[in-house]
Amino acid sequence: MASPDTDRGVAGRAQRSTPDLLRNLRNSRVMVFHPKDPDGEMLAQQLQRIGCQVITVWPPLPDLPDTVEVVFCAVGPDHAALKCSWMGAEPLVPVIAIINYENPTIVDAALRMGAQAVLVTPVRSAGILSSLVMAKHTHAELREVRRRAKRLEQKLLSANQISEAKAILVRTRQISDSEAYRVIREQAMSKRVPTEEIARAIIHADGILSFQGRD
Repeated sequence: MASPDTDRGVAGRAQRSTPDLLRNLRNSRVMVFHPKDPDGEMLAQQLQRIGCQVITVWPPLPDLPDTVEVVFCAVGPDHAALKCSWMGAEPLVPVIAIINYENPTIVDAALRMGAQAVLVTPVRSAGILSSLVMAKHTHAELREVRRRAKRLEQKLLSANQISEAKAILVRTRQISDSEAYRVIREQAMSKRVPTEEIARAIIHADGILSFQGRD
């Protein structure tokens, strides 16, 4: 259960981030993948009123220009199987799906696209700003979560490597676990490299010696 301090910290970050998101919407470069019809025109006009720089294209481009920051993309029965490089579980930019049918096929297509918000047609001015803010916020949060997860995975890998290297030194030099770690740390300080690099070198050397010993 989260502590009151943790809850206040999360709420504080949300309060600080929302105004920033709203301010940053102005001049955001938005790509709208939508047929030229009243829904597409309404969406483009409302985004321009918000202050976004809008480019409307149909059909969707296989690759996004580097300058694009947000994507709105129509998802209908005729193009539910659409696949582009910018779609997926980890989309390059925030993606908002525009759907005209709330059935399992369309919802699944929106999920596979990596959509982080949804607009339902007919498009109205209400809801566009909210979907834009939510998509950008969710995308930023997920990116931060993935970054932290990657760092934790790297720390775990490093810890495992150091543990394995210590075990090798304990076995080959007949020293204690703490002494083995001291050897690794001193070598790292001497060579001015991370302890993980020394650990990998020890593991690699042990593997070579073990292989040669079997010949």
